[in-house]
Amino acid sequence: MFSAQQKKWFITGTDTDAGKTVFATALLRACLHNGYTTAALKPIAAGGVSTDAGFFNQDALLLQAAASQNNSYQQVNPYLFKQAIAPHIAAKNDNREILLDQCVECCSSVMDSDADVIVVEGAGGWLVPLNSQHNMADLAGALGCEIILVVGLKLGCINHALLTVAAVERSGLRLAGWVANHLSSDMPSYQENIAALQQRITAPLIAEIPFVQPIDPESLIVYINLPLLFKDQVL
Repeated sequence: MFSAQQKKWFITGTDTDAGKTVFATALLRACLHNGYTTAALKPIAAGGVSTDAGFFNQDALLLQAAASQNNSYQQVNPYLFKQAIAPHIAAKNDNREILLDQCVECCSSVMDSDADVIVVEGAGGWLVPLNSQHNMADLAGALGCEIILVVGLKLGCINHALLTVAAVERSGLRLAGWVANHLSSDMPSYQENIAALQQRITAPLIAEIPFVQPIDPESLIVYINLPLLFKDQVL
């Protein structure tokens, strides 16, 4: 176990379906295995499933289950919209609006908790709009998080990753690390793609997640280099 200074990580991706939830749940499990208490947050989600208990987003449920802190679904996912589309459009279609200050306030019960590690998963990519003025980057900054970028390995990922890294750097937020997530078992020249990104991204590669089916967060723990995420703390 590392030192007890609280960590707040915002998980963003190069695109929708880059693997944010896969990594976020594995990260929560890895931290728990290393003796940390953990909390999870999915501030905004679009799309879900109807059950006898209500309407829920599947990614938010996975995050809730992976965290050690027992927060209610509403605390984990305060904004949920019906359609699986861009959040600002989904909100409009539900006759609602995502206001940054209100969203931050809705997240406060989790963000102000005493968990050692708080993992926040964004929706879509880094610059996905919340409304006409704010986007996911603004939310990450308002929540006071360091950033972890999940790169979905596929054709075009180098450009998507470097554009996102440049945008994170412009925001003034700290990129704590990045993740190479295999979206298939047969991507051509994947090693060369990862090497190209390592040469161009200052932040460390903290995990290379293999393509596995079915996905089991517990089995992915071994691929996460936690010391790199805690390198600014005393071991």
